[in-house]
Amino acid sequence: MSTNVLRTAEGWWVVLGDRAVAVDTKAVTTAELIADRDAVREAALSGEAGTPVADLVALSPVTTPCRVVAQMVNYRSHARDSGFTGDIPPAFFRKASGSVSGPGDVIVRPSHVQFLDYEVELGLVMGAPLPIGAVVEERDLPSYVAGLVVTNDVSARDVQLTKTQFYESKSYPTFTPTGPYLALLEAEDFAHLLDLRLKLSVNGELRQDRTLADMIVRPAQALTLLARFQTLDPGDLLLTGTPGGTALKAPPKPVEKIGALLPPAVKWKAFFKTQAKNPRYLHQGDVITATIATPDGRIDLGEQRTPVADTR
Repeated sequence: MSTNVLRTAEGWWVVLGDRAVAVDTKAVTTAELIADRDAVREAALSGEAGTPVADLVALSPVTTPCRVVAQMVNYRSHARDSGFTGDIPPAFFRKASGSVSGPGDVIVRPSHVQFLDYEVELGLVMGAPLPIGAVVEERDLPSYVAGLVVTNDVSARDVQLTKTQFYESKSYPTFTPTGPYLALLEAEDFAHLLDLRLKLSVNGELRQDRTLADMIVRPAQALTLLARFQTLDPGDLLLTGTPGGTALKAPPKPVEKIGALLPPAVKWKAFFKTQAKNPRYLHQGDVITATIATPDGRIDLGEQRTPVADTR
């Protein structure tokens, strides 16, 4: 069974139901904690009464600086929403680790961003180095991946589309809420990954709801493809894509064909004029709730609850 770990300003905690037991470790970073799994196991088996989880203020269980890499268009439902047909070539992009924030922190919309979007994603937290040229089979995943986290790949769509700029549009501070738990997996847990269900709601309205079975490039293959050009180290984070249901959707094909004939400035002005009527983009006062878990609770990454606010 997986073990849920929480990080606070005071240190690391093993979560046991509604209570948490402090981990006796000198680990400061996520990588150091992963290397001290014995201390985590001791806390889990200590039998201590612990502290109510509700009394703890969770920080991101992924410490920074670290590498934050993400997969683009990696769920079939998201591909359909985005207007893709046929085979989807695997693609990756980087996010600034300064975008990582806690599971209850406010998501701050920059003043120049009008179209703020959400993307619930399963995050893989590395437990061992991934060298260039590594070939990762399904059976090898426990050797490379230490655990899982809930992430939200918050996106400034007007920056992303007009500049074709993923790095900037997804890297503003608070644009990668992470946690609350780092679920440290045992080898047998990896057989249940496809049962994980990703859900995201805005103000109580369910927007995204899919299992990993909808995923196009699964974790082992993703790591193999990434290892062609990118090394990863313990504590680094790979976001594995989002399912359909984001605010942004591709326009109907006839409209898209007409738009392709227009000068870029005219095309984007027309596109965002229609997007301004879309109520699904995020606004000040919205609250996003995101969860990832298997139906039987064997793996449960906890609930991420993040409010949205404009820059003051």
